[in-house]
This record gives sequence, C-alpha cells and structure tokens, in this order.
Amino acid sequence: MTELLSGTDFAAGRDERYFEDYRPGAVYEYGHVIMDEAEMLAFARQFDPQPIHVDPEFAAAGPFGGLIASGFHTAGIFMRMYADHYLSRVASLASPGLDELRWPLPVRPGDRLRLRVTVLSARPSKSKPDRGVVQSRGEMLNQNDQIVLSLTAINMLRRYPAASTTP
Repeated sequence: MTELLSGTDFAAGRDERYFEDYRPGAVYEYGHVIMDEAEMLAFARQFDPQPIHVDPEFAAAGPFGGLIASGFHTAGIFMRMYADHYLSRVASLASPGLDELRWPLPVRPGDRLRLRVTVLSARPSKSKPDRGVVQSRGEMLNQNDQIVLSLTAINMLRRYPAASTTP
C-alpha cells in the first residue's frame, strides 16, 4: 500500500472529492513502489516481450546495461497509484485520453518509485454543467529523484451537486 508523501493532501477524501477540489497549482506526492524483477519479467513476457525486458543476458549486453521494465508496466503502476490516491471515487467519470506520455529514463529492478501529480487546469464544462475537466501533469520519480515517466492526464469529474444546479 502506498501513502501520502507530500506535506498536503486534498481537503476531501477520495469518497468526498469533486471537481472543485482540484485546484490548479496544487502538487501531491504518493509512494512508494519497489520494482520487483519477477513482476517486471512476468509483465513483459505477457505484454511487451522485447529482449531488453525479458532476457537478462541480452539486456546486460544491450544499450541499457541490464534489464529494464516495460514502459507500459511503469504506466500501469502509475495508473494504480493515480487511481488509489488522486482520482475521486465518487466523481471520476472517465478520461478522454492522455497526452505526451514519455519514459525519459529506464526503470530497473529494485527501483523505488513515487508518484507526483500537479493540477495544471480545472475548467467547468461548457456543455454539461454537472461536470468539469481537469488536466494534470503526472510523473513517476525514482529513488534518485529522476523522472522515469511523465504524462498529461485529462479527467472528467462531477461537480459538487449544488455547484452544477442553475436557478
């Protein structure tokens, strides 16, 4: 189980959090996950069977000097932490997608990862007054404070019931 690492968290818990609780400029950090070699290999064998992910001998002689996690495995860990800590359990409607998914550095067995999320923008929907759109910068950082994954997430969230009604 991961936990809050930053000094502040949302005022409302995940079961009470709505669109209005996502304030631009707020930064949240959660962690940690230790990358397990057996899990990395199992994921890669099933979903991304490139030699740098599934063959330790090949990987040792390859461009990264050792086994590295599939970027999609890292993205899956990001998503688990994002859903466990950042997204609302009562107001998250869906996501139309994400932008700028990057893996600037490899993730290796034993790496200790944490999630950092910055609220970039939060705007009420023009066509549906019961919801808003939140854009967030998501990053996974390793034990050396190096970014190993970055993306821009877009989420649709319900507004507080009183905020979406019109007189």
